[in-house]
This record gives sequence, structure tokens and C-alpha cells, in this order.
Amino acid sequence: MSPARVAVVGASAAGLGAAEALRRGGFDGAVTLVGAEPHLPYDRPPLSKQLLSGAWEADRLRLRSDEAIDDLDLDLRLGTTASALDPGARKLSLHSGEIVGYDELVIATGVRPRRLPGTEDVAGVHVLRTLDDALALREALAGHPRLVVVGGGFMGAEAASAARELGAEVTLVTDTAMPLADVLGEELGGVLTATHRDHGVRIEAGVLVGEVLAERGRVTGVRLSDERTLPADLVLVAIGAIPNVEWLAGSGVPVGNGVECDETCSAGPGVWAAGDVASWPHPDLGRRIRIEHRTNATEQGMAVARNLLADDGGSAFAPVPYIWSDQYDRKIQIYGRPQGADRVCVVEGSLTERRLVALYGRQGRVCAVVGINMARAARGFRPLVAERRPWPAATELVNATEGERA
Repeated sequence: MSPARVAVVGASAAGLGAAEALRRGGFDGAVTLVGAEPHLPYDRPPLSKQLLSGAWEADRLRLRSDEAIDDLDLDLRLGTTASALDPGARKLSLHSGEIVGYDELVIATGVRPRRLPGTEDVAGVHVLRTLDDALALREALAGHPRLVVVGGGFMGAEAASAARELGAEVTLVTDTAMPLADVLGEELGGVLTATHRDHGVRIEAGVLVGEVLAERGRVTGVRLSDERTLPADLVLVAIGAIPNVEWLAGSGVPVGNGVECDETCSAGPGVWAAGDVASWPHPDLGRRIRIEHRTNATEQGMAVARNLLADDGGSAFAPVPYIWSDQYDRKIQIYGRPQGADRVCVVEGSLTERRLVALYGRQGRVCAVVGINMARAARGFRPLVAERRPWPAATELVNATEGERA
């Protein structure tokens, strides 16, 4: 039987993607969209890039206009969060005290930033997840402070780039050999490390932050695990995120590293999950994954809506993950998952030029392609990732193509 009421918990890219796909799919029943923030859906990737640097203002991040949101005919519940779920009764409880009945539920509650213990009430210590987080950090950076970024992933590297453009004195601390080495490997990680150093970022690699130092409730520096101290006026903590699943305690919905779904993104009768919070077995990769990136959030929200409306239970969600990152004048694009690759081959450009395309292989098959300032060329290798092309065949194809160009 077709549902009459759909509730979507989470009003960001995944939740909006689900709501829009429901309407495109012909669903004319009630759609309730619950959002923790008071803002209408907005885009998160620019928070650590264009918004933080001041290149964009907040209104440019809106995912849809007021008119487009109105056309979706949504029951919007913004500025409140889910507090409990009763899947048997198909009722959703909100912190506002409201009870929302539903026939099908989409969980798109996303993640929240990990924090360093004991820093929650220390002035000058920031995290970066929401629009308000980004605006507060941008305001704090206006005085050209000494900023210590804790964490060498995409968020930390992008924020370091934006902060340098604003004139801050930046130190980036990472427990890996170099920023993004755990994702891109040491060769391409070295390219980005050199770029940051060229722009004046001090990098402290292979070391942890032991303690954030404060006086009179305000940060003054960080003490590293090797006992060295870095002075700081601001600290940005970018050490990963935690899925927002606590509200599901006692509901029977399976949770672990996120909401645990099947291949179709179903987490049980009448319950689905999409976006950063969803964990599902990727049928091509052969393992359970959870992806915290914008493109996946939208695609998964749309896939859930299609499966929710399908008479046969829908189809497996099997995307080619896509990530992009802007750091200074470098645009990094990644198709697939390069983590854990056992071989890397630069197939266009070069490391010295810092403009290249690299194929990544794992267990004899292509698992990813990474481009730095070569967007079109990188996109051309995407089919090798989608097909999980055997490594020898992939490199033979590249060599043949190079021969044709010669």
C-alpha cells in the first residue's frame, strides 16, 4: 500500500533530496521535514571554503529559493530535533513536544563534530559544521589571529587555506605523516603539504594535541603530545564527526557507526536512512561504508525516495563516491575511495607541476582516481573506477591512450 505520510528527519542535502525526489516521483501525500537548525536547507561544503574566506555571503548557500521550498508543499518543523522514535506505532517525538505520525520515515540527521575533551566552554575554541559555526569563525579570523587547526583532513586543510587568505597565522596539527596522507597517500599528500607551506602554513605532523591551554576561560595555546606548546588565539578542532543516532536508543532501529541499513538503505519496516548518518553495504565494494560528503547525501536521499515509493522494495544503492576540495588555487577531485590503496600511478600531469591525475589500485583493481587542477581529465577516468577495472587492463588502456596522443 502506498504511504500517505512521510516524515524526513534532517533538513540538509540528504533530507531535501529525499523530499524533492518524493514529489518528482508523484507522491502527493504529507511530507514533514524536521530540521535542527532554524535555517532553510543550505549547502555545507562552502562553509570551510567560500563562506569562511569571505568570498561568499550566507544567502548564496541556500539550496533552494523560498518559492521552490513552497512548491514542495512541506510541513516544515525547523529549529527542533527528534527525541525518540516508536517504529511500531510509527510515531516520531520531537524535542518541541510534538508527535509526528508517519507511514514511512527517512532518517537524515547527519553528524556532529568531535570535540577535544574539556574545551566546550573555552572561548576561542571552534568547530565547523553549521552556518552559525562558520560565521562565528570568520568573525574571529578578522583580527588576523594565531590559529591552530587540529586535524589534517579535508575540513582542516580547507579551513587552513581560507584562514591564510584572511591573513591569519596558521599552524596545522595532524597525527598522520602529512595532511590528507591517510586519504591520498604520501605522494599526493606531499603535493598538498608543499602547497600549504608555500602559503605560510606551519605544519606539525605525526603528533597529537595533548591539551588545550586556557587562561580566564579563553584559549592561549595547545600542548602537543611531545610536550611542545603552540601559542594560539584561536583553535579549530577538525578531528572528524559522530553520527547523530542517540535519539534512536530503544527504538529497535539498528545503529553502530551510523544507522545500519541494507543495500536499499532500509533500516527496518517503514524506516530508511540517507546521507552522513547512513551506513550500508555497498554491493560493489563488498563492505559496509558510511560517506560524509555532499554529493553522496543528495544521491542517497533521492535513492531512498525512489525505493520508498517502489512496489518491489527498490534497488541497491551503489554510487561511485565523489569528493571535491578547494585549497588555495588547487581543486582536488576524487572519484571512488583511495584509502587503503596498494598502488598509485600518475597517468597525466606530474607531481612537480602539482597538476595531475592519479589512478589508485587495491587488490588488483582500480579503486579511485584523483585529479588536482585537471577536472575534465580526472572525470574521464571515472568509468575505470565504476567498473573496478583490473589494474593491468587499466594501465594498458592508459598507455595505449598516451601512445595515440603521441
